[in-house]
Amino acid sequence: MSTPVIYLSHGAPPLADDERWTAELADWSAGIAKPKDVLIVSAHWEDAPTTLGTTTGAPLVYDFWGFPQRYYEVTYDAPNAPTLADDVTKLLTAAGQTSSTPVHRDESRGLDHGAYVPLKEMFPDADVPVLQMSMPTLDPRGLFEIGRRLAPLRDQGTMIVGSGFTTHNLRWFNPAAGPDGVPPQASAEFDHWAQEAMKAQDVDSLLDFLDKAPAARVAHPRTEHFAPLFVTLGAAYESGGLDNRSVIEGFWFGLSKRSWQFG
Repeated sequence: MSTPVIYLSHGAPPLADDERWTAELADWSAGIAKPKDVLIVSAHWEDAPTTLGTTTGAPLVYDFWGFPQRYYEVTYDAPNAPTLADDVTKLLTAAGQTSSTPVHRDESRGLDHGAYVPLKEMFPDADVPVLQMSMPTLDPRGLFEIGRRLAPLRDQGTMIVGSGFTTHNLRWFNPAAGPDGVPPQASAEFDHWAQEAMKAQDVDSLLDFLDKAPAARVAHPRTEHFAPLFVTLGAAYESGGLDNRSVIEGFWFGLSKRSWQFG
């Protein structure tokens, strides 16, 4: 049986202080057989051509500002995944494929908070090897095709993870309102549309979400936090279909934390 593919909303460093959300992530991983390794695509790494992060143990990337010091002292020493890096490179650069794409390596690039923040809650023992891959584009169809090329990884035990946020407009982020306040209407509308489109397995609408979804350009003033979804869609589509379930729902300071599992 193929390893599941997941898209999760990753929050920010303070996710670790949210007892409900951390429990939801822990419960999620408890229901999944431990993967051999994890390939994660985060909203916080755009780099072209496609680039693979460290396989030699570069430190975490604390790519955020203005938080208390304790968030910059978090560690997550997951094993490296050099064999996975070789496999990803082979799949994306296979000769004779019209979708072949160059792949670079950046051994200085550790996991960013879009990767280690949720993984620390899902695999707290840091005993699953992790490799991070950049997004070379924000074009949904381009990312979907990359996901299709990566689909064979599922059969060898790799869990492909897209890490973003189902809605992401930081103008809505209001700590004074509390994490469970009523979300802005645009956030709720987009979240509902995404839920229904995913239930219907409507790939065309999802790929064309900027023109099909209500309030899309308000929910995503820039689309990098929805973009990792398309890698996971491609991988699921190519290797077993788009049967899915919404595992985590609700809002966090107005942002939708909806997350899905395929397979």
